[in-house]
Amino acid sequence: MPDSKPETVVVLGASPKPERYSNRAIHMLREYGHAVIPVNPIQREIAGLPVSPSLQAVTQPVDTVTVYVSPAHLEPLVDGLLALKPKRVIFNPGAEHPRIAARLEQAGIACEDACTLVLLRSRQF
Repeated sequence: MPDSKPETVVVLGASPKPERYSNRAIHMLREYGHAVIPVNPIQREIAGLPVSPSLQAVTQPVDTVTVYVSPAHLEPLVDGLLALKPKRVIFNPGAEHPRIAARLEQAGIACEDACTLVLLRSRQF
């Protein structure tokens, strides 16, 4: 386990399907001691956690948002990301969006194109 302090992490595009990387991220984040908030407009519960239907419904401070949403589906979520004001946003493989990353960085939100699972396992999270 890493020595870093636990974070509150939003998993945007959380899936109840065990084969999906977003689902694996939920489990691994919890394994590493992080508080996880899955976000999915359809699901009510994933991995025993209550699911937030939107970014706007998340009311607590968030350290990191890890994105598992395709770039096309991410466009309408930008305002929610900006309003949430996380310290950083991780764009997982397939979710990279340079234009949105630039907007977030202009608002003081750090962005990186990386795999959350790799960051956790390599103690870089």
